[in-house]
Amino acid sequence: MGPVPRTLELFYDVLSPYSWLGFEILCRYQNIWNINLQLRPSFLGGIIKDSENKPPALVPRKGQYMANDIKLLRQHVQVPIQFPKDFFSVVLEKGSLSAMRFLTAVNLEHPEMLQNVSRELWMRIWSRDEDITQPQSILAAAEKAGMSAEQAQGLLEKSSTSKVKNQLKETTEAACRYGAFGLPITVAHVDGQTHMMFGSDRMELLAYLLGEKWMGPVPQAVNARL
Repeated sequence: MGPVPRTLELFYDVLSPYSWLGFEILCRYQNIWNINLQLRPSFLGGIIKDSENKPPALVPRKGQYMANDIKLLRQHVQVPIQFPKDFFSVVLEKGSLSAMRFLTAVNLEHPEMLQNVSRELWMRIWSRDEDITQPQSILAAAEKAGMSAEQAQGLLEKSSTSKVKNQLKETTEAACRYGAFGLPITVAHVDGQTHMMFGSDRMELLAYLLGEKWMGPVPQAVNARL
């Protein structure tokens, strides 16, 4: 028997491009490191409000930096990420509440599909510049991720129930209790202690904390060179 896997919780929102980067990196490492990765769909808008933070796009210099940062990270992390053409409308006006409620319903009813559906929603908004707010958009994402039309429709209906709304609220509040002021956050439970790390650029530090080896954002590429 090997050591018991350490639990990592990833709190994320598909409205956050950095959440996508952190998500993909941890998904790549979940079978390399001795970890139990738990995905936690959350609502970024609620965290921003609770922490009295501001979205980076509302701070001009941060917004400019973010645009350049994403271009470099697209290549470095090897994720097909790019800004929507109407960035402010997509991020600040439309938001992600309906999408995150849907992912919460997926997590409750079909957790085995959560990774694929989350990724497809990110692909829509942050790669193909497609809508993630309308019911047909969410259904299209779910079906492209491998869910049947019947399953997707059923989950869409459940996403407006009190159970799902309350679950998303509870998960978001849990992120706030851990100290979140944005997303993603990774919460590592190691040796009876809890560590919260913000952003997608703390993976090397996370590896140190876990006592694991960091092989860059694309560990498969490293292994291919060995």
